[in-house]
Amino acid sequence: MNILENIKVVLVEPIFGGNIGSVCRAMNNNGITDLAIVKPRPTTNWDEAYKLACNAKAQLDARQEFQTLEEALADCTVVGATSARTGFYRDTAHSPREFAPIALESAADHKVALVFGREDKGLTNEELAQATHIIQIPSSELYTSLNLAQAVMVCCYELFVASGTFQPSEEKADEAPSELRERMFATWREMMLKTEFTHEQKLEHMMMGLRRIFSRGKLTVPDVKILMGLAKQSIWVSNQWNKTKGPHE
Repeated sequence: MNILENIKVVLVEPIFGGNIGSVCRAMNNNGITDLAIVKPRPTTNWDEAYKLACNAKAQLDARQEFQTLEEALADCTVVGATSARTGFYRDTAHSPREFAPIALESAADHKVALVFGREDKGLTNEELAQATHIIQIPSSELYTSLNLAQAVMVCCYELFVASGTFQPSEEKADEAPSELRERMFATWREMMLKTEFTHEQKLEHMMMGLRRIFSRGKLTVPDVKILMGLAKQSIWVSNQWNKTKGPHE
């Protein structure tokens, strides 16, 4: 089983339907599909929720609804509750990145919950008391409170990355050997002279600069062939131009 299937996102009395839909999208971006809503409001604009869920509408349909937070957390072991406020018992709060390995260790065999409060006043002290861990998302003092969907995205992203689910693409082309790079530099050397980009007295200085530029990152065989082709084409154009010039030009 995918370990992220054991992560449950719990929204407590969310106010705006659009935020609920955006939460579904953020969850799905990070491979998390279990959504629970505690005491959904009768005034919730579900049309707006479906609109902002975009391609996560199926996720919105699959949500579970509970009347109490206790019911929503009944099957969970580790419970991380988010809070932007400070206080004595919040001094041991974890960042989402610190909480991720704790949550995933338990999620290997049990349900784990991420709990998010109301958009206007967050979670009550009584609700926070039901958590095993407090999560505080690092933010600027200019505005410490995040939008609900943004907070969900940050927390789910850290879990997704820590889970090792995502495998970035790797460069498949071979790195260019020295012999090929030197042939490229020789072609560029000729091109800079033919196009009068520089002159003999400054050529070596320009070549050292060019080498430094091309040494800042790995050059693959296709990279070098493109750069060599560019230089060769510039040489050809310069030769054609010189053929059309009159003797006094």
